Amino acid sequence: MSDKDCLFCKIIAGEIPSEKVYEDDATYAFKDINPKAKVHVLIVPRKHYANVAELAKEDPAQLAHMAEVAQKIADQEFHGAFRLIFNTGIDAGQTVFHVHAHVLTGEKLDE
Repeated sequence: MSDKDCLFCKIIAGEIPSEKVYEDDATYAFKDINPKAKVHVLIVPRKHYANVAELAKEDPAQLAHMAEVAQKIADQEFHGAFRLIFNTGIDAGQTVFHVHAHVLTGEKLDE
């Protein structure tokens, strides 16, 4: 399922270019175009969900898989340490309403 107007659905479909970091049958990960850390990767499920709460309710296994993918990326990029962030809602900074996890790593992060 996808949303024809969704930016991330278009990236997953290859209609908009991205710098791919990881992909499998359920998940696609790519570099953020406005990084907040040395390594800043977005992990998105191929199936469209508006936010992490919807994903957790509808497909908790996919949410767990996204955490596993985050760990794989961190293992490759920075000895396994990472920060995982989900923004949910406009007031929390969500700008694309296709659930996505921000993986921040590659350096020691401030609190």
